[in-house]
Amino acid sequence: MQALAFLALLLTAIALVPGGAHLASLPNKMRMERDAYFVVQQVYAGWQLFGVPLIGALLANLGLAIALRGARPARTLAFAAALTLAASLAVFFAWTFPANQATANWTTIPANWEALRRQWELAHAAGALLTLLAFVCAALAVLSAAPPRSQVRRNGAPRI
Repeated sequence: MQALAFLALLLTAIALVPGGAHLASLPNKMRMERDAYFVVQQVYAGWQLFGVPLIGALLANLGLAIALRGARPARTLAFAAALTLAASLAVFFAWTFPANQATANWTTIPANWEALRRQWELAHAAGALLTLLAFVCAALAVLSAAPPRSQVRRNGAPRI
């Protein structure tokens, strides 16, 4: 159980990294001229690999929810973490991915590039906030599943 809880937290934290970077850069990137924006977008080449820890986080939180079947508040929170991660994936595939496709991963400049930029940036911001919410839910699940301190002996073993 502890290993699964740790994995859920770790993978959710790693999944938060790219979204946090996108969210932090959003105000500056929205002010960029077209050519500068398309150059900057090339720094994201290879970032699709962040999908691996995101899927892992979703599965780990879902596994944690199943493992916490006897602890209702913790189970609900772990399940909420999995759901918000699934929602962040839905946002990606509904808005971010189509913008990537329309611009050939920001190597082709279509006439509606500004609308696509807004769609892409705001979708990443929404995904970041959803992933942050997932991390909070996962952390609260782990904390609420831990035995109260009064039930733990000095050697770290739970009192029975």
